[in-house]
Amino acid sequence: MFSIPVKSLHKTIFVRLLVLFGMIILPIIILGIYLYNWSYENATKDISRNAIVQLTSYIDDLNREIEWLEIQQYDILQENKLNKIAFTWESMTNIEKKSHVNDILHRLTSIKNTNAYIKDIYIHLPTINKSISAVNAVQELDETTFQNVMSSMTYDGNRMSVISNQLAISAASISINQSNQPDIVVQIELDKQKMTDELNTLNLYPKSATFLYSNQEGVLLSSGEDGESLEKEILPNLSRSIEYTNERNSAYQMNQSYSEALELYVISFIPKEIVRKPLKKFSTWAWLFAITLFVAISIYCYAIFTFVHKPLLQLVEGFKRMEKGILDETIVHKKEDEFGFLYERYNKMLYKLQRLINQDYKQKLMMQKAELKQLQSQINPHFLYNSFFILHSLAKTEDIHRIEMFTKMLGEYFRYITRNGESNVTLKDEIKHARMYTEIQSLRFSRRIQVQFDELPKEMEEIKVPKLIIQPIIENAFEHCLEKMTDVGFLRVSFKKEKNCMYIFIEDNGNVLNENSLKVLNDYVNNIDNQQETTGLINIHRRIALTFGNKSGLQFENSEWNGLKVIVRIHIEGNDSNV
Repeated sequence: MFSIPVKSLHKTIFVRLLVLFGMIILPIIILGIYLYNWSYENATKDISRNAIVQLTSYIDDLNREIEWLEIQQYDILQENKLNKIAFTWESMTNIEKKSHVNDILHRLTSIKNTNAYIKDIYIHLPTINKSISAVNAVQELDETTFQNVMSSMTYDGNRMSVISNQLAISAASISINQSNQPDIVVQIELDKQKMTDELNTLNLYPKSATFLYSNQEGVLLSSGEDGESLEKEILPNLSRSIEYTNERNSAYQMNQSYSEALELYVISFIPKEIVRKPLKKFSTWAWLFAITLFVAISIYCYAIFTFVHKPLLQLVEGFKRMEKGILDETIVHKKEDEFGFLYERYNKMLYKLQRLINQDYKQKLMMQKAELKQLQSQINPHFLYNSFFILHSLAKTEDIHRIEMFTKMLGEYFRYITRNGESNVTLKDEIKHARMYTEIQSLRFSRRIQVQFDELPKEMEEIKVPKLIIQPIIENAFEHCLEKMTDVGFLRVSFKKEKNCMYIFIEDNGNVLNENSLKVLNDYVNNIDNQQETTGLINIHRRIALTFGNKSGLQFENSEWNGLKVIVRIHIEGNDSNV
C-alpha cells in the first residue's frame, strides 16, 4: 500500500481535480446530452411516421390505378370489333374498316380521358402491320417499338416496365400467329410528368426527394429539388440494396414503403437538417449550455494550470538546470501537496549529487589524469632509447636526409605525447600521431616488418577521442610480437564505420591465440576492479568506456594473418561527435 506524502487526503491534487470536475462538468454534460437526444429522437420518429403514412397511401393509390388500367386492357382485348380488325381485315369493306376503327378510337379516347395517368393507348396488330393510337389514330406498325414491348412482356416481374424511356403497362391476347407472336398487344403509355407531379406532392420539406424504384428497372420516377443529384448519388447504392443505401447515407433520413403487388418501392429522402429543425426551439437552452460549458472548461483549465501544469514546469526547469550542471538552485514550494513532497526530495537529491561529485567523480578524474601521466612516462624511456640507437646508426652511415626526416618526426612525436592540453583530441590527430610512430618504427625495422596503414575516412576525422589510445596498441604489437619474429612481420591498421559505430582494427601476424586465451584477454580488460593493476591496455579500455559508454572499448580476436587482432570500438549515441 502506497502512503500519501501529505498530511490529509483532501489536500491531494488528484482529489481536488476529481471533485471539481465532477461538480462542474458532469451534470452539465448529462443534462445537455439528455435534452438533445430526447428532442432529436422525438423529431425523427414524428417525421418518419408521417412520411411512411404518406408513402403507403401513395403506393396503395398507385396500385389501384394500375389495377384499373389492367382491367381496361383486358376489356379492350375482348372487344369483338378489335378482333374482327385483327383477323378479318383483308375481307372487310372500307366502310366496315372505317367504322370499326372509329369505334376502337372512341373507346381508347374515352379510357384516356378518364385517367390522368394515361398519356396514350396503343393497340399493336402485327397480323395487319398496323398500330392504333388514341392520340395518333392508325399508323404503320413500328417494328422497333413492337419488339421493345414484347421484350418487356417476357419478364413476369413488375407490372410496369420502361419502354423507350417511358413507363408503360402492356397486355397481349392469348392467340399466337405464325411468327410466334400474339395477334393483339395493348400498350398503355403512362404520363411520366403527371406521375412525377403526383410524386412531388410527397416532398413536404425543402431539399427532400422521393423516388419510385424497382429492383429490376432501377429508378422509375424521381421528384424533389435535389432529385436529380440524389438519383446520381444513390443509384449505385440502390442497385445493391435498399438496406445498404440506408446504412451508407448519413446526410438524409430515408423512409420507404413497399408494394408486393407492384413489386415497387416508394422511397423518400428527408435532409437530417429538417429533423434537427425542432431543436431550434431550444436555442436559448443551447446557448446557455454552451456558455456554461465554456465557463466550466475555463475554470477547469485554470485549475489544471495552477495545481498541476505550473508546478510541473517548475520541476522540469529544475531538471533542465541539473542537466546543465547547475546544482545549487533549489525549488521553493509552500503548499503541502504531492509537489511539495517531490520538490523536497528533489532538493535533497541536488545536495547528494553535489556531495557525490566532490567525493567520487573528481577523484576519478584525478585518477584518470594520473593514469594518463603514468602511461606517458611508460612510453617515453623505452621509445627514447630506441630512437637514439636509430640516430646513431643513421649518423654512422651519414644519411643526412633520413636523419633530417627522422628527427622531425621524433620532435612531432614527443611534442604530441608531452602536450598538457585537453585530454580529448580529434581522431584525425590521434591517427596522425599513430601513423608517425609507425613510420619511425618502419625506419628501424625496414627489412623485417611491413606496415599497411589505411587512410582514415573523412566522416570519422572530427570525432573527439581520449588522447593516446591507438599508438600504445601499435607499440604493444611491435614490442611483444613483431620485434621477436625471425620471419617477416606484418602490421595492418584499418577503419570501418557502421551507423553509430566506428571500428579501428590493429592486427599482426604473431602467434595465434586459442579461444581460451582470447577469452581470458577479453575478460581481463572488461572486468576492471579498482584494486586491479592498471596496465596500458586496461588504461586505454577504461578511458574509451568512460568517454563513450559501456558499448565501447577494446576487443580481441585472431587475425586473418594468424596473429592478434585488436578492435577499438567507438559507439556514439545519435549524431553527436563532440563528446
